Amino acid sequence: MRKLLTSVLFALSLTGVSAQSAQHYQPTKENLEARSHFQDSKFGIFLHWGLYSMLATGEWTMTNKDLNYKEYAKLAGGFYPSRFNAKEWVSAIKASGAKYICFTTRHHEGFSMFHTKWSKYNIVDATPFKRDIVKELADECHRQGIDIHFYYSHIDWQREDAPLGRTGLGTGRPKEAQNWDSYYTFMNNQLTELLTNYGRVGAIWFDGWWDQDNNPSFDWRLPEQYKLIHSLQPACLIGNNHHQTPFEGEDFQMFERDLPGENSAGLSGQQISQLPLETCETMNGMWGYKITDQNYKSPKTLIHYLVKAAGRNANLLMNIGPQPDGCLPEVAVDRLKKVGEWMDIYGETIHGTRGGIVAPHDWGATTQKQNRLFVHILNLKDKALYLPTGTTRIKKALDYVSRKPVRMQKCEGGVVLYLDQVPTDIDKVIELEMVK
Repeated sequence: MRKLLTSVLFALSLTGVSAQSAQHYQPTKENLEARSHFQDSKFGIFLHWGLYSMLATGEWTMTNKDLNYKEYAKLAGGFYPSRFNAKEWVSAIKASGAKYICFTTRHHEGFSMFHTKWSKYNIVDATPFKRDIVKELADECHRQGIDIHFYYSHIDWQREDAPLGRTGLGTGRPKEAQNWDSYYTFMNNQLTELLTNYGRVGAIWFDGWWDQDNNPSFDWRLPEQYKLIHSLQPACLIGNNHHQTPFEGEDFQMFERDLPGENSAGLSGQQISQLPLETCETMNGMWGYKITDQNYKSPKTLIHYLVKAAGRNANLLMNIGPQPDGCLPEVAVDRLKKVGEWMDIYGETIHGTRGGIVAPHDWGATTQKQNRLFVHILNLKDKALYLPTGTTRIKKALDYVSRKPVRMQKCEGGVVLYLDQVPTDIDKVIELEMVK
């Protein structure tokens, strides 16, 4: 028995999960309701913003360029985003059809974008701006009826007590200053602030677990941290960008730069769980602001990504890197507007849906709401489309916009839709009524 227990503990250590996680996590009623609400939302906007925006070369510049941590900290003395306006941000994002915002409260650079009493290295105490960005953004989200989620980094290239992993090794932090207990307490103190001082928080979005992947015995002590979060706000969802099958205590599963079931970026080979799903992607090529990256995805590409995510029963969390002056990039605002115009017409086929009974194909995807199946035709070179609906009976087919009948023929294993012409729309939507 002792040998068996040792083997179990060793196996758990290889995943970076402590033995405590073997205890079954039982989500509360509020948490389960929040999960359903999260799935209904389908579309969110990610905002990567910190001191790194001043360098305009992306959020990983500190480690990529081996910038000394004491010199990097001096950026705070010049950070003054004079054009930041939370109302304008939230209004533009809400108009796009997005239902939530996920904001980087503290990224790997270690700078806190909120007023924390546990470190002077924050937006209020260390900058001439003296305003709590997170507070203003959270308050505005609550006013406008959009959910706020908080990104929180498990790693820190600035703090001396933070454990050294495989990144941030060239910032000059003294190795002998590492103190995991001290750093772990600091993180939990900050998480307590975020879940106490900023109203209802939809989710905590963790990142950085992978920094210790070369040290498999390292214990992040996640069960205790997850328990703290759920004790402070039971409905607050927990997700972790660890690129693994979800750990005990997590409430949704995320995929980075890939739709569930795909792994072109090499970060999403994990199994798809039964938890709510979310895929995050950049609007251009970077997460943080990069002045030379103007390779923004077209409105068509963004809409197709949103539809494909919904067809895979997942949310899309689309990222924007705000400028150092406090503005969202003009191109990003334009993209939000264009997506919003499409959502004004087709939002019902995305919001509140689940992945449809017809799996995604090269031609597109389906979403479903009760007995309504929305067929999103994104790439069809013919006027006929076969849908493998199986034993599900289809009563009728309508063009979603015009409400005109679409000719349909039942056949073995499904139905064939006959369109008047080869679709040229960004997304041709046909609505099928299924017999319950």
